[in-house]
Amino acid sequence: MKDPLVYSYVIGGVIFVTGLLYAQRQGFIGLHGRGLVRLLVCLGVIGFFFGLQAYLQYAPMKVAPAMPYNGGADEVLNVQGGKTRGTPLDYGIMIGYFVIILIIGTWFGRKKTTTKEFFFGGQRFSWWLIACSLVATTVGSYSFVKYSNMGYAYGLSSSQTYFNDWIWFPLLAFGWLPILYFSRVTTVPEYFERRFDAKVRFGATFCILVYLVGYVGVNLFTMGKVLNALLGWSIPGSALLIAVISTTYVTAGGQTSVIMTDLFQGVMLLVTGGVILFLGIDYVGGFGVFWENLPRDHRLAFANFNEDPKFPSVGIFWQDGIANSAMLYFLNQGIIMRFLAARSLRESRKAALVTVVGLMTVAAVVVAAGGWVAAALVNHGDLPADMKSDQAFYIATDFLARPGIFGLVLAALTAALMSTVDTLITAVAALTVNDVYKRHLRPQATDQQMLKVARISSVSVALIGVALVPVFMNFNSIYEAHGAFTASVTPPLVVTLLLSVFWRRFTAKAALFTLTGGLLAMVLSILYPQIIAPFAHGVPGKLPDDGGFLSGMKVYKYMRACYGISVCAAIGVIVTFLTKPESAERQKGLVWGTVSDALRRYKGSPGSEHGRVRTHGQPLVVSEEPSETRGEGQLPVVALGRSVSERLGVSPGDLLYVSDSRWWLGGLRSAHVVVGDAILADEDRGSIGLHSDVYESIVTKHRKRHTVLIEKLY
Repeated sequence: MKDPLVYSYVIGGVIFVTGLLYAQRQGFIGLHGRGLVRLLVCLGVIGFFFGLQAYLQYAPMKVAPAMPYNGGADEVLNVQGGKTRGTPLDYGIMIGYFVIILIIGTWFGRKKTTTKEFFFGGQRFSWWLIACSLVATTVGSYSFVKYSNMGYAYGLSSSQTYFNDWIWFPLLAFGWLPILYFSRVTTVPEYFERRFDAKVRFGATFCILVYLVGYVGVNLFTMGKVLNALLGWSIPGSALLIAVISTTYVTAGGQTSVIMTDLFQGVMLLVTGGVILFLGIDYVGGFGVFWENLPRDHRLAFANFNEDPKFPSVGIFWQDGIANSAMLYFLNQGIIMRFLAARSLRESRKAALVTVVGLMTVAAVVVAAGGWVAAALVNHGDLPADMKSDQAFYIATDFLARPGIFGLVLAALTAALMSTVDTLITAVAALTVNDVYKRHLRPQATDQQMLKVARISSVSVALIGVALVPVFMNFNSIYEAHGAFTASVTPPLVVTLLLSVFWRRFTAKAALFTLTGGLLAMVLSILYPQIIAPFAHGVPGKLPDDGGFLSGMKVYKYMRACYGISVCAAIGVIVTFLTKPESAERQKGLVWGTVSDALRRYKGSPGSEHGRVRTHGQPLVVSEEPSETRGEGQLPVVALGRSVSERLGVSPGDLLYVSDSRWWLGGLRSAHVVVGDAILADEDRGSIGLHSDVYESIVTKHRKRHTVLIEKLY
């Protein structure tokens, strides 16, 4: 099976249909009502990507003949000898951007006095805020540079990475997100301890920290290369500068700072990438001319199956589509924290859908646009054909951009990096505080002590990331460094998590053996890369001549993911059948089919996901004392007026979401609460009684006479 489109949709389709079967058995999808709507949405997701990629792969297209270079770009081609690209105006815009980000991050990070606020922003944000910030998080500066590089060399197939996310949507939306949201685990390792035991948690903590810290290093290495190419600064020094700026606002406000800065940066990324594409299309004479000047092989959804080891579609499928995408959405602590920051499971699912189908599709175009534009300009005769692919992004944007616009491009690169690094830093802080400090060093730590450790660890991981930059400098390109790193560390974690959630028979010993044995298998594949050959699907593998420390990682760098997933899955299945099953009681709320148990524990009473009721009420302060809390979510208790209670149809123990009625705040002024036993006096029939701490988190001093929005959840 050497057709990459067929290969991707057969294997990816099996995973997708498996997710639909799990969703159907849990009642999330069906042939009637809301279940049918959800089913049609899922089928629409796979139909959209299949139709788009099939058209690119097979449709006949007109191609313009290649023209020789006609001159006119010598100034941007010969930037060397200490000369920088752009003008003082461009660098003024970039510096101004740094200042704006610091102001936004520190402003929205004020008054973060609890770890719940620091790590999850109070779990109150709307889907659109989460989705926009997720795009900014997943699209790092390495994305702009490496995908423009691949876009120039291989065309639209550089988008394959982003167009594989559909594979995981049903398992994510209807399997993992409900368990994640209602179990209220602070970190993924905490989930493993609840599901199994402390040993598995420790193993998962180690593996995830390696992944996250290494990811910080990859991102800082990228920005170092960018500033080195633009300004001639040293790569380590540039990385240190970015680390300092990102850490400043993260340590100030945690997740709220990250979400609000990433919202701003997400918009910057999409707009600036769109500007580059627009300028390129306009320069050559319109979209039709631009499209025809992309060589036909540059318009393929999949460049090749296994012929080119630098970019084989089968390797990209396993490394990015399977291992890295699963790691990103299911295990990346930064993404997990973002999903948990949504105000409800419904909002979390909306964010996942919009991200996977909408914004990531746009992002695929945005990040690779520089390379596509450069390829079209070469074919059109505006740039020379011997231009190096790793310079394509800089040359094309410098060639097209006017003073000021190039500054926006520089700011976008910075935005891309900072929006990824800031999330990774908060993720490492969350793991350090909850899975190391509180779990092993100080179980009785106060919130203030944990906040202090969170901020110290945020600074520490940034410094470690800077120290890792020289390691990644051993690779020829950012794409190789990123691909080799993720393929080496993600398989044990991905397999262990998926089997834990979707296979009830999976045992604690099997989980521990999968993590440790899988990690050992990945190390062996680096020392002896020839063991990957049976899994390589014919992709050539040759040991580099340099024989350096990481030379084994450079061989089969993408197919290592296929090897790792296969070996880890085999370990997990074999050990599971050789050990006793876990008790059903321990699994409640932590495996598929037990979401109702997780919901019951979360709110402190039985509930259902179906149906929403909204009304408005006048907020009142009923006590100056801190509010009583209930359930694992530690949700404050409120009193309702009789009229409000009747309109919502609630009973004591029901969960409510109370917010400022201005939708565009995205949940900044809101809180989850639980209905208490008390009923307000008749004169307050249309009111909601809040303790002062909850009241102040929702109502500003200028809106005390305005009603608040009250929504019944679950």
